[in-house]
Amino acid sequence: MAALLEPGLFFNMTPFLTSRSSPFHEIHLPNLHSKPIVITTCCASTPPFLSSSTLPEDALPEPLSNSPDRPRDRRKVVRLAWEKLVRWSRSWRSKAKTDILERTNKVVVLGGGSFGTAMAAHVANRKAQLEVTMLVRDPEVCQSINDNHFNCKYFPEHKLPQNVIATTDAKTALLGADYCLHAVPVQFSVTFLQGIVDYVDPGLPFISLSKGLELNTLRMMSQIIPQALRNPRQPFIALSGPSFALELMNKLPTAMVVASKDKKLASAVQQLLASDHLRISTSRDVTGVEIAGALKNVLAIAAGIVEGMKLGNNSMAALVAQGCSEIRWLATKMGAKPTTITGLSGTGDIMLTCFVNLSRNRTVGVRLGSGEKLDDILNSMTQVAEGVSTAGAVIALAQKYNVKMPVLTAVARIIDNELTPKKAVLELMNLPQVEEV
Repeated sequence: MAALLEPGLFFNMTPFLTSRSSPFHEIHLPNLHSKPIVITTCCASTPPFLSSSTLPEDALPEPLSNSPDRPRDRRKVVRLAWEKLVRWSRSWRSKAKTDILERTNKVVVLGGGSFGTAMAAHVANRKAQLEVTMLVRDPEVCQSINDNHFNCKYFPEHKLPQNVIATTDAKTALLGADYCLHAVPVQFSVTFLQGIVDYVDPGLPFISLSKGLELNTLRMMSQIIPQALRNPRQPFIALSGPSFALELMNKLPTAMVVASKDKKLASAVQQLLASDHLRISTSRDVTGVEIAGALKNVLAIAAGIVEGMKLGNNSMAALVAQGCSEIRWLATKMGAKPTTITGLSGTGDIMLTCFVNLSRNRTVGVRLGSGEKLDDILNSMTQVAEGVSTAGAVIALAQKYNVKMPVLTAVARIIDNELTPKKAVLELMNLPQVEEV
């Protein structure tokens, strides 16, 4: 066995299948034996009880590398795996309940922004008889939706379904609603909700589309909505994941997650929203879904700064990787599951927000990195970039849980005009060289 330790020894590892469909590898050790030594390697699909000692030598088939039919066999394995997946999918769908949409008559959408409009159109397309009412504050937008079926401010070229209507009257909007989609920015949610509290049914499920943390209180939407409505039992669901409003309007394939502590409620909302172009997964990790959705906006500003300063792809990858770690550190300290942070609402949303130009927060970062002043950037925008207001709250939260977050802290200091992007990069690069965690 000493020969195994000699440098320059090459192994010819050729996978093949046994009669039990277990992958083995044939390893040729030069000058050690006249016949090859066969050892086994376990993988996720390999039964641990199988080894070369359990099968006679003549029962082992010839390696596929010696067979001209190997490509054909490989295609057969792939085809069978796909067919098995399709059968499983059909079986699952046949057992799934589909009565939620049938029993839903009215959905109200709070807010007339781009994402609220996109979700209103999506839900309305699920059933022609469904009434979808948007509660908006702008009379011009309200009239545009009702008269022309366009949101003149955010989607002037996308016609809305006929069953989408708008109103500026909260009582009319909420009367008889089965579900409520809350699409008001986080920082304005308390004031808005306090203004409609008298018209909200205590059993009305609130599906929050808003991502961020309240600046002064550090609260998430799962805390803001029940407290503002003075009802700790108000049903709550968080909807999050990589999803641009424009692509939803264009019915491009999208995947999101709904999170609720009530498993049945999450399943009901899943049935309400899922379609042939929108996949909806469920989760019970409300904290993980919400905190990931809030922190990714701050990280997107950092990614934009790197782009604006033209620091290159290496630095972009390093920064986003570090930011993902910082989000995971804080989220898990708050009780979130690590799997949530690597899922749709975490890594999925981070990739979309950090790398794509449609991201409002990334756009803020790009302009900051290019030398523009924050006030000028915000004054020129028609939509809210939640990461700007969330950055300070994130750092306060990190201090509360004793978590070091150098990248996100640097963003907060840049937003507060206490650090220039160039100085921030220099400080981050001069941090101690430590073990990766």
